[in-house]
Amino acid sequence: MEAWFALLVGIFFTVAIYLLLSKYIIRVLLGVAILGNAVNLLIFTGGRLTRGVPPVIPEGADALSGPAANALPQALILTAIVISFSFFAFLLVLAWRAYEDLLTDNTDEMRVAEPEEEPAPPLGY
Repeated sequence: MEAWFALLVGIFFTVAIYLLLSKYIIRVLLGVAILGNAVNLLIFTGGRLTRGVPPVIPEGADALSGPAANALPQALILTAIVISFSFFAFLLVLAWRAYEDLLTDNTDEMRVAEPEEEPAPPLGY
């Protein structure tokens, strides 16, 4: 089961990096969202996937009797969900304001900080 989740994490990271390297802001935003989900799934998979075994020590024992679910990755994922959602919301507002001012979502056309009398930098190598 964990091998399938590891493969899914790899696919998520691949898709996220592909979208982050795009020149369109909307694709970059989708890449950030998928990257956040990939990191959450990676933390969840790293915490072992056990089903139906709560991390409760029985009375009179000093340690768990067998493998159990790890509660720390689950708490980290809850925190990461909030942080990634707020980061995505900030980037969404930033992209909307850039689109309102520049009337484009293409990053090649968003070169307003460069002087107009100088030639444009190369767009590809």
